[in-house]
Amino acid sequence: MLGEWGLCAIVTMLCFILLNLLIPKAGTEFSSKNFLIEKRVEVFDFVAIGDSLTQGVGDSTNQGGFVPIVADQLDDTYGYRVESTNYGVSGNTSNQIIKRIENQKKIQQSIKDAELITITVGGNDVMKIIRDNFDQLSEKSFEKPLKAYQKRLVTMIELIRKYNKDVPIYVLGIYNPFYLNFPEITTMQDVIDNWNDATETTVTENNAYFVPINDVLYKGINGDEGVTSQDESNSSTSITNDALFEEDHFHPNNTGYQIMANAIMSKIKQTKDAW
Repeated sequence: MLGEWGLCAIVTMLCFILLNLLIPKAGTEFSSKNFLIEKRVEVFDFVAIGDSLTQGVGDSTNQGGFVPIVADQLDDTYGYRVESTNYGVSGNTSNQIIKRIENQKKIQQSIKDAELITITVGGNDVMKIIRDNFDQLSEKSFEKPLKAYQKRLVTMIELIRKYNKDVPIYVLGIYNPFYLNFPEITTMQDVIDNWNDATETTVTENNAYFVPINDVLYKGINGDEGVTSQDESNSSTSITNDALFEEDHFHPNNTGYQIMANAIMSKIKQTKDAW
């Protein structure tokens, strides 16, 4: 005979086994359904370095152009709790960006902490060549400066790697707004294409990613290259681009920055498995 205490023990054990069979394991349920919540607990540091395109000149919201858009898309797509830091300075050439990285401890620390870095560079280098050679500008004017620019680009990437050897780096190409301001330079698109090709080669050879943006910005929002508008007062025709800032016809507008952000995210999605 089991006795009263033995019977109670058996009943308790059977109840425990039954409950374990009926109730799912909480740990498994949490880990599978709350992956994104877990990811949000850790901060994802996105650092943007560069010129006026990183600063966001032309963005009427004054929030930093493509940078906050990319941060939001990283959150929406991967569930990261993104904190972005913007080191964009209007007018900076590649030389000036390198000097800022070399001299500013704050930028160096941000690079050390970064889990993603974007760089916009090159547009002001091209503008300097145009200004310095305007009276006798030709495609040949860009050949030597482009080679020197490629060396500086290598220096910039190596400098970043000095502080963070593993961070994915996305270098944006440049685009051609010059046909709006300098329509007499008819070969400007060839210059931009050569510049971007050389940039892509340099970036790829140095363990970074190239993001082309010319094709998505040069032709305007709907791909209508050299959009024209008619001035009724004097019957003249002017060339415009509805993806660019109306006040300077050079920097992207809000829509232009959205287009840039989409291009960056597209490249990230293509390459993220390699991080």
